[in-house]
Amino acid sequence: MKNKIQFMFLAVAFMFTAFTMAQSTVTGTVLDSEINSPLPSASVMEKGTSNGTTTDFDGNFTLKTQSESGEIVISYVGYESITLTFNGSKNLGKVSLAPDNSLEEVVIIGTGVIDLAAGRETPVAVSTIRGKDIQLKAAGNVEFGEAMKNTPSVYVSNQAGGFGDSQIFLRGFDQTNTAYLLNGQPINGMEDGRMYWSNWSGMSDVANAVQVQRGLGASKLAISSVGGTVNIVSKTTDNKEGGFVRLLGGNDSYGKITATYSSGLKESGWAYTVLVDHWQAHRKYSEGTAGQGQNYLFSVGYKPNEVHSFNFLLTGAPQWHDQNFSDDLENYERYGDKYNGNSGFLDGERYTERRNYYHKPVANLNWDFNINEKLDLSTVLYASWGRGGGTGGLGRGRERNDANGLIDFDQIVENNIDSATDGVGNFGDSYLRRSSVNNHNWYGLLSNLNVELNENWSFNIGADGRTYRGDHFRQINDFLGLSGYNDNYLTDRPSDYVLTESFEANPWSALFDFADEDQRYDRDYSETINYLGGFGQVEFTQGGFSAFFQGALSTQSYQREGRLVGVGDGLGKSEKITKTGYNLKGGLGYKIDDKHAFFANGGFYSRQPFLDNIFANIRYSNALVEPEIDNEEISSIEGGYRFKGKEWRVNVDVYSTRWSNRFLGFGTDLAGPDGTLGNADDEFGNYRITDVTQVHNGVEFDFEYRPMASFLSFRGYGSIGNWKYDGETPYTLQNDDTGEFLITDGKVDLTDVKVGNAPQTSFGAGIRAKLLKGLSVDLDYNIYTDLYEFVDVEEVATAALAGNQYSSVRLPAYTLADAGLTYNFDLGSNKMTFRANVYNLFNADYINQRDAFGYYLGIGRTFNASLRYNF
Repeated sequence: MKNKIQFMFLAVAFMFTAFTMAQSTVTGTVLDSEINSPLPSASVMEKGTSNGTTTDFDGNFTLKTQSESGEIVISYVGYESITLTFNGSKNLGKVSLAPDNSLEEVVIIGTGVIDLAAGRETPVAVSTIRGKDIQLKAAGNVEFGEAMKNTPSVYVSNQAGGFGDSQIFLRGFDQTNTAYLLNGQPINGMEDGRMYWSNWSGMSDVANAVQVQRGLGASKLAISSVGGTVNIVSKTTDNKEGGFVRLLGGNDSYGKITATYSSGLKESGWAYTVLVDHWQAHRKYSEGTAGQGQNYLFSVGYKPNEVHSFNFLLTGAPQWHDQNFSDDLENYERYGDKYNGNSGFLDGERYTERRNYYHKPVANLNWDFNINEKLDLSTVLYASWGRGGGTGGLGRGRERNDANGLIDFDQIVENNIDSATDGVGNFGDSYLRRSSVNNHNWYGLLSNLNVELNENWSFNIGADGRTYRGDHFRQINDFLGLSGYNDNYLTDRPSDYVLTESFEANPWSALFDFADEDQRYDRDYSETINYLGGFGQVEFTQGGFSAFFQGALSTQSYQREGRLVGVGDGLGKSEKITKTGYNLKGGLGYKIDDKHAFFANGGFYSRQPFLDNIFANIRYSNALVEPEIDNEEISSIEGGYRFKGKEWRVNVDVYSTRWSNRFLGFGTDLAGPDGTLGNADDEFGNYRITDVTQVHNGVEFDFEYRPMASFLSFRGYGSIGNWKYDGETPYTLQNDDTGEFLITDGKVDLTDVKVGNAPQTSFGAGIRAKLLKGLSVDLDYNIYTDLYEFVDVEEVATAALAGNQYSSVRLPAYTLADAGLTYNFDLGSNKMTFRANVYNLFNADYINQRDAFGYYLGIGRTFNASLRYNF
């Protein structure tokens, strides 16, 4: 017995000694591959075990392994993990992690209602832009959309229009046909689907990341994702304590200061984050494009346990900016590339006819309920309250100085005073600045239940409800020397109807100070939209194979209510119109191995028309369009290939989208009462084309090369499209000022006419080089070609009557280069970041769009620089 005990003791001692001998010690330092800065709290795990550690504040780690040899997996939120081998104790030295192209770990709250591509096994065509890159390249005197321009099939235009006036095109489709989501919530205008980036000017500082899902996308909602879905994931409540202060300056006296602080998650389960900033400039690039605004974000989170998480977020970006519209090339040649025909001087100071001002606070309350390991529920209740509008001219008394092409506001004031009776002017003799107001209240609820049945099957169901009311009217902004205005333009208005109050074009005062009904003129109506939808998705995965199917069904009601006496048949409430829409999507994916994958998706949408397309004359009448507008129909198929190695990432996608029975509308200049186009009494008209068909086919690719041992990284993209109209379509032409229909039964054949406003071929490349510790430079180069003007219905009809086939005018191709420099350094125990950008480095001249009114010139060379202190 004694010998047995001694043998067992010796065996155990031998095993313990062997185990101890088998241990190794692995050390190293984990860094960001782009800026060479330490990554604290990175995870370091021995593969196949639960043995691990995390890096310290300087990125250093020490791990005692359980085996003599094996693999170490190093990972960090927002970065690609890396696996390294060891054999005995080893110092791995500096280990660089490359930024990841997914958003799986970025979102802290509301993950169930944010449809990220990484949340589904079956792939889609997607590109992700991280918040850090957005803040480095697209913060300040540059449009938020610029952050997305180095991705396939994305085009940003009209940057010269003023702060926030740019437009984004995706696979050739404009913003009304691309779904924009903020933390999973739809933010396209419910009336017309438009996006006004000036309302979201703070997104460059608020965004954690932006995911551009081209084509069918991963969203489960019944939304207008014809071109794709852009999911903006904002900051919420940070888990870690800290913040930063940043000072930024740029060309044309642009200045911006930003500060943020996060409390970090306390033991009590509470945390909060606050961000505020202020910006201003005397112009963006063109003359008369001054702007000023603020941005604020307040987020408070509460996590009482592992089951429930709550987060309340309030953000807004009040701003005003003067606007520059498209114009004839002759005017640019005569007055210069920075000419702005909306601008002039009043009492020696710059003054403009066109100013946009808006304040749109957005609030949401998120609740994540982790019911069990296989069941979780995410719900968000959200609201926005938009207040503001845009200014313009009122009356026929506008004066222009031919010598400089600017509006002569001093002469207008003098004429107003001379022609007024007891200080009261009228439409025929006077000229004032008015505001077209768009106030709205929008409330919504979005909820999603996710069920993980087993390792192969998962499904989710959800509901999406929204209610929207928009109030539209006009009010006086500046009497320009008058004390009142007699609204005698509409003949059935009482002759003594005089407006005496004016209201500032200011985003803060617009929240509460706007005209009562007796001080409104020209139009005063409301639009109410109620929306209710349900959606579901099921996905199957086994081995490398995956498949999904999803569907959504929605009902939407529309109603108009007019209030202004003397405006046709626009009084009272219209009948309520209800439309039903749906979408169906499905796809297959196959991963050959960890590097290679293929996928194919298909879908069909039946999309309800926008409210503004249902009414024949939305501003003045409750009458409906006849015949009744039907749903638009969109069918699409796409396929792709993915390669992801240690140093290379390559994506290739092909697509074909057919958009039928669609509505197309755009404005045009009309001759005023004198019958001559180009004079001060010009009016505006709207073409409305129904039953339009567009076919968009194309191929796109992007790649990234990050050699682990190199100081260089490369990326590039390309898009080749063939986008055309197809078939004969009816159209009407309406005078926007009087409501009169000038053409009611026009027809045009658009077959093979090229779709305009976005380049059908584009390529880009970027390079980043780490020169020294903390110092890096980057360069982006973009080529745009096959860019066509918008479709001019009048020219198409004229060509058809003459027996000719209309051919879209092709605009000149152009190239742009942007450069940047980043320097990270320590200030005591905290980090400092200096960033400098030069946009359009070679000061190229180019046209980036032609619309119904003229040409938009591109912006010449601009710049900014910032200094950020992290604490």
